[in-house]
Amino acid sequence: MKALFFIVTGKENPERFSLALTMAARSAMNKRYDDLKVIFYGPGEEYLTSINGQDLENFNYLLKNGHVDSACVYYASSKNIKEQLTKLGINLLPTGERLAYYVNQGYEVISF
Repeated sequence: MKALFFIVTGKENPERFSLALTMAARSAMNKRYDDLKVIFYGPGEEYLTSINGQDLENFNYLLKNGHVDSACVYYASSKNIKEQLTKLGINLLPTGERLAYYVNQGYEVISF
């Protein structure tokens, strides 16, 4: 099975955001899925610009191992966070297109 972690939760619920990153990273480390990808969207991508500690370690693991697909270019533009996100190394792409791509490829969407 292929899984897509769709992380929308942000600063309104930092614990849920942390749980999403932890589950995604541990799932990737333990190869629980045939493939695992992560998309950050809306408040999730905005909150990503302020993470540290274990959350940052989990994000970096996912990024370095090819699991992070993208964050939404349109949301990033509207919140003026494009530069911060690209400095983190994340691709900025249209989320609607990326989500449709993975659904059409048979990925199960797990949203936080």
